[in-house]
Amino acid sequence: MTLVKTKAKDGSTVEFIYNDPKQGGMKDVYFAPDRSYVAAFYRNKLDVNGLERIEKLVGQYRTGIYQQEGGDYWKDIGIYCWPEKIVEHDGMTGLIVPCYSSHFFFGKTTPLAGGEKEGKWFASPKVFNRFVPPEEKGTLLGYLQICLKLARGVKRLHMAGLAHSDLSYKNCLVDPAGGNACIIDIDGLVVPGVFPPDVVGTPDFIAPEVVSTLHLPIKDPMRKLPCRATDQHALSVLIYMYLFHRHPLRGRKVHDTDTHIQETLEMGEKALFIEHPSDASNRIRLTEDTKVCMPWYDVDKLSYKMFGPLLQKLFERAFIEGLHNPSLRPTANDWADDIARTFDMLQPCPNAGCIKKWFVFDNSTKPKCPYCDTPYTGVLPVLDFYSTRRAGESYRPDNHRLMVFNGQSLSLWHADRTVFPSERLTSEQNKRVGYFQFHNGKWFLVNQTLEGMKNITTGNPIPKGGNVELTSGLQLLLGPEPAGRVVNVQIVNG
Repeated sequence: MTLVKTKAKDGSTVEFIYNDPKQGGMKDVYFAPDRSYVAAFYRNKLDVNGLERIEKLVGQYRTGIYQQEGGDYWKDIGIYCWPEKIVEHDGMTGLIVPCYSSHFFFGKTTPLAGGEKEGKWFASPKVFNRFVPPEEKGTLLGYLQICLKLARGVKRLHMAGLAHSDLSYKNCLVDPAGGNACIIDIDGLVVPGVFPPDVVGTPDFIAPEVVSTLHLPIKDPMRKLPCRATDQHALSVLIYMYLFHRHPLRGRKVHDTDTHIQETLEMGEKALFIEHPSDASNRIRLTEDTKVCMPWYDVDKLSYKMFGPLLQKLFERAFIEGLHNPSLRPTANDWADDIARTFDMLQPCPNAGCIKKWFVFDNSTKPKCPYCDTPYTGVLPVLDFYSTRRAGESYRPDNHRLMVFNGQSLSLWHADRTVFPSERLTSEQNKRVGYFQFHNGKWFLVNQTLEGMKNITTGNPIPKGGNVELTSGLQLLLGPEPAGRVVNVQIVNG
């Protein structure tokens, strides 16, 4: 074992064990003695453009993400594995990169012990069903948390004028059991007009316009290269694969018997959503061989529509309207906003053996879990929100609802229309302001911190520490006008 001790470009001392490197696509990786970071050296000498890119990566771009207002959020959720320093050794240039958090490695008691939780373990139905241990499979709540963090992470890159260029399950580590995600291989960031992409992407995630123009010379004006629009496609594919454990474009349609031509057409010019509502020619064919991929291959049972109207529309924009028209694709911000709102439509499955534990309420009068077909039993309150822009004006629907379950929180963004659930929320704004409780066969909303909460139906105020029984047709004012929302309560009998 050879321990190398040297100076990074910023003057700090770094150490790494210089033997038996872990090899990546472009770099050889050596661990620090305490394994808190790695030194990742490029195998090929970087040109002037490459050197400038990594200088900005550890300097200007890193500062822009972590040291501006809201930077603590990105540190706290650990969404990026961002290089911190540049180091040189034996004529090689490398980056000092923090090691992944422990929750991105499979536990020691599993058959996959010590392995990285690369996204493909959770995106491929066959691999997910056969190899991922039950305790690592996660719940629907965990996958939605992963998707939200990835969407917010990509959104932040795009806001900074950057594109990842190679978003895929290879470059995103996920922890469904804990709802954690981390975008890695940041050093290939694209800046339009400044730093071109080093790669075209990873198969399964390359946008159709890039696939269909791969045959053109790199400088041909018709050649499409990775950019923010291709990130948007890759992000949509990732979200679909994490929620459904299947690829949105790989179905039964055969365009050519030549494998290479088939791949080019299936992912490029002829790409077709497997759930296209008016063209079923690319539906997955259910055969004896696909049993190991069930129920994920059954698009009738587990449809893209099952996650509610908000995500349904985004999937349609991603894989129908925007599949071959990049300008129509949902942005990372669209995904982040609507996933955040979809959390409010979650309901815990009453079946303890359910594989996903949660489901999105489908507006049915007889709700049931789509994963295990277990019906909801009992009384289910549903809260619809209304708001006004000016005091004294009528309240209008916000197209936003909250499903109630025992212990469910009421948050400030439910009560105040000027607050939205995003990465910009302060710690105070993140605290719950009330909660729901099922007691003696009745549902109650307990007011913890809201000022001006009022039962509109009776005219009675609901002070801090007070509560109100949720009954059909009940209307509540959650705060003073014009910011305070009005809630209308519906009761669904399971």
